[in-house]
Amino acid sequence: MSLSSIAPLRRIHYGWIVVVVTFLVLLVASGVRGAPGVLIVPLEHEFGWTRAGISLPISISLLVYGIVGPFSASFIDRFGMRVVVLVAMVMLLIGLGPTVVSDQTWELIPLWGVFAGLGTGILAMILAAMVSTRWFVKRRGLVMGLLTGSAAAGSLVFLPTLASVAVNIGWRWAVAIPCVAVLVVIPLVVLFLRDKPSDIGLKPFGAPEDFVEPAIPRANPVTAAFQALGDGMRNRDFWLLGGSFFVCGLSTLGLIGTHFIPACVDHGIPEATAAGVLAFMGIFNFIGTTAAGFLSDRVDSRYLLFWFYVLRGLSLLFLPYALNMSLWGLSLFGVFYGLDWIATVPPTVRLSANAFGAQRASIMYGWIMVCHQIGAAVAAYGAGLLHNFYGDYWSAFVIAGAACFVASLLVLRVGTASRTGRRPALAAA
Repeated sequence: MSLSSIAPLRRIHYGWIVVVVTFLVLLVASGVRGAPGVLIVPLEHEFGWTRAGISLPISISLLVYGIVGPFSASFIDRFGMRVVVLVAMVMLLIGLGPTVVSDQTWELIPLWGVFAGLGTGILAMILAAMVSTRWFVKRRGLVMGLLTGSAAAGSLVFLPTLASVAVNIGWRWAVAIPCVAVLVVIPLVVLFLRDKPSDIGLKPFGAPEDFVEPAIPRANPVTAAFQALGDGMRNRDFWLLGGSFFVCGLSTLGLIGTHFIPACVDHGIPEATAAGVLAFMGIFNFIGTTAAGFLSDRVDSRYLLFWFYVLRGLSLLFLPYALNMSLWGLSLFGVFYGLDWIATVPPTVRLSANAFGAQRASIMYGWIMVCHQIGAAVAAYGAGLLHNFYGDYWSAFVIAGAACFVASLLVLRVGTASRTGRRPALAAA
């Protein structure tokens, strides 16, 4: 069975069906990834664990999430998108489900750190980048923006519900919600996800009549990933994009994604209310990320990234004051921070494609994403340590804000010179 066989949908390019299924997959993965942040305070209260102790498996998860990226691109090339996505979703269940019977922090390291990290790492923006580049010639930026926005939608759908259930019923029941969502989405993947347009006799959306689909490499996944890394390390743009994305991860998933709810609780804001603010951010995150994808098809992505990082840095410097200004201050922070939480992804993917070519963009972006997750891991554990030492997150917010200003300068240098001294072309569309 295929959606393309349903008469009213035959005129819809199947690429959009793949986008819908991928969006749901990424949305559910976002819910699994965000669940540990909701569980920090309940686990502290029940077991007496420290903030840093609970942050460690989250930090490991974020690091594994990044490291698996380049290899997931190669494994998808080798074994197909549907098979790899299904394996990843099983890993999500293994990583989150047994949390309900855990009573030691070390038990969370293989669960959250390894299995959930592997599953969410495969079901990340690498998958979104591969769908956008394989299934679309036109509207790639828009598709990347929509799929990137799935993380925002995941926050909107899951976080308030998980926080409410954790507070009012029990955190173990909250763990069950994303696990059930994974089980619901698995049949959709089996039925409707396809690897590439030629599998069902189509060309990518917007492809010209003479379009020839590039051959997908079937090389050893590990060898292909490390060959790509070697090529990237000889390219200055790789280091500039990687350095800026390190800051992106540090200032989003690692800091806000992990510690925002505990920071709110420290200031007397109920956990469910804090999760609601994160969901509120998710609305603007989805708007900002979709707009970023639309703009990256039309505007030089370097300038988009410059402003995204500057505005994020200002938002983070404002956050310590917003926490003392009650809900309206947090709402103001949520609007400005939310608009560019993940808005950096579409222009970064665009610059990766410009620098390394569309065929290698996914795997090179995978290595750039490793830098993102190293930054996230540093912030997730580092902010927990700073909280243990100082008793609050003020220093963590200030450090992350300052780092964003550095990243805004790095991205302006992307593409300005190659190793031979020539200025490469930067496509704006």
